[in-house]
Amino acid sequence: MNMKPFCRTLINRYRNSAIFGFPFLNTHNSFTTGASKFNLGLEFLDHNRRIHSYNPRFLGFPPVVDRTQKPFCAPTSSWAQPRVFSRTCNGDGACRGVNVIARVAMNCRSYSTSVETRVNENNFERIYVQGGMNVKPLVVERIDRDENIGRNEESRVEEGVEDVSNENLRGLKEVEVVKAGKEESDIEREAWRILRKAVVTYCGNPVGTVAANDPADKLPLNYDQVFIRDFVPSALAFLLKGEAEIVRNFLLHTLQLQSWEKTVDCYSPGQGLMPASFKVRTVPLDENKYEEVLDPDFGESAIGRVAPVDSGLWWIILLRAYGKVTGDYTLQERVDVQTGIKLILNLCLSDGFDMFPSLLVTDGSCMIDRRMGIHGHPLEIQALFYSALRCSREMLSVDDISKNLVRAINNRLSALSFHIREYYWVDMKKINEIYRYKTEEYSTDATNKFNIYPDQIPHWLVDWIPEKGGYLIGNLQPAHMDFRFFTLGNLWSIVSSLGTPKQNEATLNLIEAKWDDLMGHMPLKICYPALDYEEWHIITGSDPKNTPWSYHNGGSWPTLLWQFTLACMKMGRPELARKALDLAEKRLPKDHWPEYYDTRNGKFIGKQARLYQTWSVAGFLTSKMLLENPEMASLLFWDEDYELLEVCVCGLRKSGRNKCSRGAAKSHILF
Repeated sequence: MNMKPFCRTLINRYRNSAIFGFPFLNTHNSFTTGASKFNLGLEFLDHNRRIHSYNPRFLGFPPVVDRTQKPFCAPTSSWAQPRVFSRTCNGDGACRGVNVIARVAMNCRSYSTSVETRVNENNFERIYVQGGMNVKPLVVERIDRDENIGRNEESRVEEGVEDVSNENLRGLKEVEVVKAGKEESDIEREAWRILRKAVVTYCGNPVGTVAANDPADKLPLNYDQVFIRDFVPSALAFLLKGEAEIVRNFLLHTLQLQSWEKTVDCYSPGQGLMPASFKVRTVPLDENKYEEVLDPDFGESAIGRVAPVDSGLWWIILLRAYGKVTGDYTLQERVDVQTGIKLILNLCLSDGFDMFPSLLVTDGSCMIDRRMGIHGHPLEIQALFYSALRCSREMLSVDDISKNLVRAINNRLSALSFHIREYYWVDMKKINEIYRYKTEEYSTDATNKFNIYPDQIPHWLVDWIPEKGGYLIGNLQPAHMDFRFFTLGNLWSIVSSLGTPKQNEATLNLIEAKWDDLMGHMPLKICYPALDYEEWHIITGSDPKNTPWSYHNGGSWPTLLWQFTLACMKMGRPELARKALDLAEKRLPKDHWPEYYDTRNGKFIGKQARLYQTWSVAGFLTSKMLLENPEMASLLFWDEDYELLEVCVCGLRKSGRNKCSRGAAKSHILF
């Protein structure tokens, strides 16, 4: 007996959906909030945020004018009732949209700033949800501004929507499948078998891969979920293999999850926040039916309840990679995708109390998702932020509405690149300069701007750093420099050209010179050195999982191989990537593809490492394919943008109050 799935997105505990949560109203209504807008100079931010509601006319869905809007009103006792978005699916996976709302509160409350795209002079865009959680969820129809919007006439809706399987192939028919120059080895075939077995389907369509798929693991915790950051190497492997459908589905499903309201203890973060992960849950119904439920985690279930800052950044990076590899740019041009990009940027570019262009985040908000002393301005977040800004600048449709946003992106890119290159970089010369710093300088032209005390220079660093190498430190705050080497941040700084060409070359020189420390028996160390003794007790809180040289505290992570490969290929050093890949290939299959390795040299499988870790498998495969297809690798990294170096947004040159530090420093960081 064939069971027919009934698919939906579970939004239990999430009160307002910018797409589905508006109350049904018969006439046009306008609500305003008293919250002040961010001072970004962006036209899509409006002090009077208006929310429009109309009669539902399409498949029972409440229509939405702008999915960037959120209501601000008092809650009722029914706000906590579950609200779900469902699809009834046939056995072949084809689905029809059905809206299921259980006691949706007529009034709701928002605690976070919303974003609105302003109405054009002649028309505006009405966005409908079509086909449920299908990969073409939004249909946009143009309506003249003079039209009587409140009247009950039939709306113009696009007909003949293609099925998900056909829609996913639109624009991909001309994409040439990347073929390796040689036949796949047994190890590669095994890796592909494991990766395909990890694929998660929703209503018959692939939407991602689970974090780990160890059949012997009886307590998977959240390793049976689809994580945004974990899926990136899997997505690249599928793209390089010519299989783009799963990546397109993933991008669109996570985009729709972005719009749900997220609440922890009655507080809601910004609307643009992407989930850390989601899970497809199957629940039996009556007779011969069952339901598939998309259940996202925005951090309310995570260890420490930390929001995943890097999820939205990785999503933007993957969106660009999808277009570059497939040649299908129609996805990034969609109205809902463009809006999703703007929502993420709104969170990142909002004004605050910080004096620096770098993003201020809490501990555990990225790949290192436990307490490891990276709160503040960690390099990993800054490198991903810089990459996401460059991606967004490429993908945003420039018009009268978005031109100010593009200007803000350019200004932030310019300020951020200077800040990281000037203040995060250390080599032997810079360390000697810090060693001679004067402290307590009170002036606008101080040399020691962050009041760094020379005694902060750790003893291990002086003997460790090579003469012809350097790296970007892990964190910078007032009176604090984290001198640990964080691999992901440094590698992604090379890939995105956040570092200068000279700095990027020196970083690879350091990795080569310190190969035994950073690679050992299994590449690559997530950070070096490990925290131990009193530092471990104080900084990690005596975390039993992050003991010295384990997990995030100096553990070795094979998934970093693909990023190391991409950095090496950009800098013309593929031999380093091959050396690391050969090292990993000898052990990974025998050890059943662990999540991470322990000990100073990576000799042991991690004490709590999951086996058959998907991104360990995908990182290996992606590295292989990048080395065999260098022309594809060139699509995934960025060259130096010299125009950014000419942009100075501080205005000090004009004021005459003091000198612009950028002008003095630019000459020695360019090359």
